[in-house]
Parts: sequence; structure tokens; C-alpha cells
Amino acid sequence: MSNSFGNIFKISTWGESHGESIGVLIDGCPAGIPIKAEEIQQELNKRKPGQSKITTQRKESDKCEIQSGIFENKTLGTPIAILIKNQDARPEAYDKMKDLYRPSHADYSYQAKYQIRDWRGGGRASARETTARVAGGAIAKKVLSTLYPKLKILAWVDSIHQIQANIKTKDITSKLIEANAVRCPDSKTAKKMEELIQETRKEGNSVGGTIKALIRNCPLGLGEPVFDKLEASLAKAMLSIPATKGFEIGSGFEGTKMKGSQHNDLFYSENNSIKTKTNYSGGIQGGISNGEEIYFKIAFKPTATISKEQETINIEKKSIKFRGEGRHDPCVLPRAVPIVEAMTALVLCDHTLLQKVQKTKI
Repeated sequence: MSNSFGNIFKISTWGESHGESIGVLIDGCPAGIPIKAEEIQQELNKRKPGQSKITTQRKESDKCEIQSGIFENKTLGTPIAILIKNQDARPEAYDKMKDLYRPSHADYSYQAKYQIRDWRGGGRASARETTARVAGGAIAKKVLSTLYPKLKILAWVDSIHQIQANIKTKDITSKLIEANAVRCPDSKTAKKMEELIQETRKEGNSVGGTIKALIRNCPLGLGEPVFDKLEASLAKAMLSIPATKGFEIGSGFEGTKMKGSQHNDLFYSENNSIKTKTNYSGGIQGGISNGEEIYFKIAFKPTATISKEQETINIEKKSIKFRGEGRHDPCVLPRAVPIVEAMTALVLCDHTLLQKVQKTKI
């Protein structure tokens, strides 16, 4: 089972949704990076459950406990271990579900692969695991901000169901994103999204949507030709997040409707720097960052657990009626925003350190 991500800057996560704890081990972090527990906690607070009326009401503080690798608020260059205890686990809520396969969950496929599974909320397949990723991403963000003070990673909710945000990318800031519970920088649209999520919850249903992400001031030259292209690494990172079903970068699928003469990003020189007049490439050409803004979009499906009655089968292959129970988000997108940012930071940090190892100019 693959529980690790990255090559040089590498994270390994552990723990189940309703186990004693979850956590992350970060290896390959450079020494001397300033980091405080409060900075890690700030990122975790964006992802934690129970933070608003449109998220799951599971109550977890997600308090990070640094076990190793950081001393006097600086990284030591040794493995960093972060522990997060589960405080509001209720495995008994899943007793009725241990002998059935929940629609669109990993229950059946996991059982078929391993012949055993933790049925308490999905166990390892639960999105609870992403808490550890956010903790690792907080460290990656500090490495990046130390090396590249101008670099900025932003992610936000762009659409929910059929409601689409309308805001110019250049106007988006962290403050605007965090100004509402939905994490949509278009305040008018965010209100409509929140109303839809609340209505959907009352119906016992769920909705999906899209998250957009932007990397400003990314250094030139990150990424490898062929198999480790920067966009390939980003795609893998994003599609490893639970509930994701699509990824596009730059012009994405809309680019297929253009001709080469329209889609080509023409080069020009300005203040001794090379730039492009357009950015349909999304800041990456030939798998390598070209200095322009990197932007991409991720599709998230509706939450699989709903309280409407559905048909499924049990382990004896008999058809049964099933109604989802437990505490779940009617829409995962607001809490997925910090996960997208964390995975982006992990990719950039790994490629940055790889570039330094190769002693190539950056």
C-alpha cells in the first residue's frame, strides 16, 4: 500500500478515520527552516471538521503535536513527525454498515483487494487522512516561502453544482477566499452556494463542484521532461485527494476548441525578461515552469454518503436498502481548499529540492 508522496521532500501518512490518531512523517526537509506549531495549526484549522454550519459536525480540534525534527522553532534536517489525535471518533455509528458495501465508497474495492477492511468510516480510505497531508503541506509552504518569498499558492471554490463564480483571477487574495465559509472569493456567489449546500443537507443529499488553484511567482525551470513533468506531478497530487474526478491545467479541455494560431503563447522580451503574451499553457511548457502564473482546476464529485435511502448489497451479495448515517459534509469543497493548497506546496517543494540537487540554476 502506498502511503508516501514525494521523492526528495517526502511525506508518509498514517492512521484511520476512527482510530486513535493520524499523523505524518516528513523526510528530506532542509535544516534551519523557521516554523512554529501555530503556523501548522493555522493550516489545519482551515481543514478541520465542525468549522461552520455547512460542514460535517464531527468535533475535532486537530491539534498538532510535533514529535521530532523541530527544535527552537527551526527544522533540524531530520525527520519531522506530527501527531494528531482523534477526539470525536464514534466507530459504533458504523456497526450497521460493517456487513454492506456503501454506494460509491471504497468498501467493496478495498475488501476485494485486501480481503480485510476497517469499516469504521472507511478507515484508511477516509478523507480524514488528508489532515496529515495538510500538516505536511504547512512545512512545505514554509520551505517555499523561505526560498521564494514572493511565491504564492491560492486555491478557492469556483463552482458548486450549477452555481459558477465570476471573479477575475488577478483580484483573488487569501483574505477574499477566507471571507466566507464556502471559500469562494465571489461573495455574492458564495452566498448562493451556501444556501444551496444547506438546502441539499436538509434533503439528505450532496453536491460536488470545482476548485481552482493559482501559483503566482513560481520560479522558472521547475519540472522534469518526460515522466516527471510538473503538470504530471500536480495531476497525480490532485487526483490522489478523495472525491476528485477530474484535473485540467491551463486552457484544459477548452483548448481543444482552438487552433494552434490561437492557442500558441507568443514570446516577447520585457525588462530583460522573457514573457508570453497569453498563458494558455498554464505556466508550464514541456513539463517545465516558464515563469508565468500556473493555474489549474480540479473536479470533486458529490459526497458519497447521503441520508436518502438507496439500494446496495451486503457481503452475502444480497440486495438491501441502505440509508447513510454518520457525520458527513454535504459538500466537500470548502474543506478541500486547504488540501489542494497543501498538495500543491508538496509538489513545488519536491521539485524545488530536486532542482537544487541537480545543481541547475533556479
